[in-house]
Amino acid sequence: MSSSVAAAQPGQQEPGQQASPATHTGLAMVVVMTGVLITAVDTTIVVLALPTIERDLHVSLSSVVWVVIGYLLVITLLATQVGRLGDMFGRVRMYEAGFAVFVLGSLLCAVSWNEAAIIGFRVLQGIGGAFVTANSGAVIAELYPPERRGKAFGYNSVGWSIGAVLGIILGGLIVTYMSWRWIFWINVPIGVAALGLALRVLRQRSDRASRHLDVVGMATLGLGLFGVLWAMTRLATDELSGSVIGYLIGGVVLLALFVLVELRQSEPMLDLSLFKIPTMAPSLLASLFQGLGNFATLFLVIMYLQGARALTPIHASLLLIPGYVVGSAIGPYAGRLSDRIGPVIPATAGLAAQVVALAVYAQLSVTSGLWLVVLGSVINGAGASAFFPANSAAVMKASPRPVLGISSGMLRTFGNIGMVFSFSTAILIASQSISRGLAFAIFVGSTSLRGNLAAAFTTGLHAAFYTSMGFMALAALLSAARAGSAARRRPVQEQPEHAG
Repeated sequence: MSSSVAAAQPGQQEPGQQASPATHTGLAMVVVMTGVLITAVDTTIVVLALPTIERDLHVSLSSVVWVVIGYLLVITLLATQVGRLGDMFGRVRMYEAGFAVFVLGSLLCAVSWNEAAIIGFRVLQGIGGAFVTANSGAVIAELYPPERRGKAFGYNSVGWSIGAVLGIILGGLIVTYMSWRWIFWINVPIGVAALGLALRVLRQRSDRASRHLDVVGMATLGLGLFGVLWAMTRLATDELSGSVIGYLIGGVVLLALFVLVELRQSEPMLDLSLFKIPTMAPSLLASLFQGLGNFATLFLVIMYLQGARALTPIHASLLLIPGYVVGSAIGPYAGRLSDRIGPVIPATAGLAAQVVALAVYAQLSVTSGLWLVVLGSVINGAGASAFFPANSAAVMKASPRPVLGISSGMLRTFGNIGMVFSFSTAILIASQSISRGLAFAIFVGSTSLRGNLAAAFTTGLHAAFYTSMGFMALAALLSAARAGSAARRRPVQEQPEHAG
């Protein structure tokens, strides 16, 4: 078997009693989907719990957002590095380690006692999430040949959609009827079961590569992103000050230093040489701008429903479920289509659909029918499920086999950079129509609005949606640009050394 990761046989079986390879590959795919599912659950479920976490643990308004951002930021920083660890010590081993750390982080989050504890344990949970998400793409790439990876990534998107739905439903129910601590407790049995299945069905068979971690690159990128994000978050709640300007300038300088460091590293955190592969650069940049335009959508819509329309968390969450259900149904078909005709058309069409969804959301007002929210959610879910499998398959197919882990990590890094900045950018733009503190309180669900303030805030949301449309349109243009690159690269892909 040419793949370096194989589905192992559970238990000791005689050769004549072995189950089919397809069965074990299916079980291995279930493990990967479960990893994506629990990380997706934790992304959406925490949003609905922010108000109760803020009140119960006495977290300041300006700090509660770091319960979400801290988790995303650490995944962003570690994605390529844990992908590199996967190349060094085995992708399956690192993937399984991620489950263990994620479960531990979830358990500790559930017993958090103050602001520092919940943010710190969310960072630990993010470390586990980074090991899971960064290595999952490489595991899939080694389980399936290139011509079947689109289908596999399509099923992976089903895991994400189901996880997002569960996060919304469970989040609404838990916040309404139970303690917020249960949003973390539920990860423990799921994670333990998934880890047990992973240990049973996955085996690492490839030779390990000798690599080095880029600690300097990780430090400069991490501090740079933190500086810029801290400044943007403070601007969403306070006026411009010297300290905010200092964080912003310091962050930008460190990000510039990061680029210089990466150009001089023999094994950089972000392997910029991969951008020389024709289809790699537009695929990674499309992921970045898609995250920048799309990730904030969930939070903006929740802000609208809980702030301007005064809905409860459970009622707000129910309106968003249809989009994720439709997305989970479309994902596998979009993946198969990508296998047959290539990733350009499905990915670009998905991004175009998300532009339309954002245009629908931009029509929301304090008197509009809530069916507009459902319509926007369905279109957005369908578009995302068309984009992600095709774009992921494009990156992994273009990647040389020895650096599948690095390529998978880079894809997650670029997507997450877009996500963390989407979060801050959306709040900053939406808060221009009313006071920053009030806008931020609406975002975390601490208050709602009536009358003129509700209308003014909805106008600010329109500006954020239109900004997101611009980012999404740029992602679509980048995706479409791969058509020429793919045509130029086709003869190269036919060479044996590039076969998956």
